Amino acid sequence: MPIYDYIFNTMDKSTDELYERTLIGTEETPDVVHLTHMTTLQSIYHLRVGIASIASRPSDNHVWYMWMIWPMAWLSMVLAWVYGSSAFIVESLKLKKIMMQTWVIPRYNFQYSLTRERESINRLIEQAISDADGRGVKVLSLGLFNQERQLNGSGELFTQKYPKLRVRLVDGSGLATAVVLKSIPLDTKRVFLCGGSSKVAHATATALCERGVQVIMNQKKEYDMLKLRVAESSTAYLKFSSDEIPQIWIGDIINDKQQMGAPRGATFIPTSQFPFKKIRKDCTYLSNPAMKIPEAMQNVHTCENWLPRRVMSAWRIAGMVHALEGWGIHECGDDMMDIEQVWSAAIKHGFIP
Repeated sequence: MPIYDYIFNTMDKSTDELYERTLIGTEETPDVVHLTHMTTLQSIYHLRVGIASIASRPSDNHVWYMWMIWPMAWLSMVLAWVYGSSAFIVESLKLKKIMMQTWVIPRYNFQYSLTRERESINRLIEQAISDADGRGVKVLSLGLFNQERQLNGSGELFTQKYPKLRVRLVDGSGLATAVVLKSIPLDTKRVFLCGGSSKVAHATATALCERGVQVIMNQKKEYDMLKLRVAESSTAYLKFSSDEIPQIWIGDIINDKQQMGAPRGATFIPTSQFPFKKIRKDCTYLSNPAMKIPEAMQNVHTCENWLPRRVMSAWRIAGMVHALEGWGIHECGDDMMDIEQVWSAAIKHGFIP
């Protein structure tokens, strides 16, 4: 209200009442909720509620004044840790008739590795699922990175605890696996699986073995674990060796030392939501599993972590596809959508490799 209307008493008498009613408003119920959390300290600025000029860029594209506002990021982390008692909404998107919201758990990446925080984080996730279910949300996308499997089995803990859950929990592993498989050249005969302990890494390796592609590993524990998951007819394509090093490398984490052992011209393909650190100029680094979103998607003003503008992770897109297709099943724990089915559905709805 203009200040002079207030001073000279010329404002409409219903203004205060209108203001109070506007504050209450009508709460919008989304069809899809993407549940995520902060990663680094500075990631708070990359949310829609942060600084718009920073949020519109990938998180690895730092602005010159980032170091000046670092203390504010540290303070926001402390406040979120102490007072953050529930997930909060940071953005609302729309695609066709599907309304979507992003909810953020007030916890950071490093806190997921703290044993004492696990119960608290699980409680926050459980509360968010309960809120979404109570509001009539159709799909809740668990975009909570790889630590989620260790915490609650990628959501399986909650489907067991609440067997009558109406909201569908989707971890997006089927589409993420499809994106990784489509990134591997068709004429590939051998791949090297390094640090592949995630659901997507195992599913990718299993699918490659079934297609007659040899998967080589040099970590005995992970090799023995994966061998139990591969069909007996395909185990011949899973090989334990420390000598053979193919050109195609896939995995969750490939550290600096391991990268230096790769041959010249190797291609690194992540199977997790975190990109690899690029230390080799003579090698090719692919993005973590992601796709371009349709032009029809509205209100996209931010970059998702380190991905470019209007590119989203496969885990997040999977929840949207789930809702658009009207699928009524969970995808969490060991359950995974049919890889080709979810890939075809994503392409059909305008998502681009």
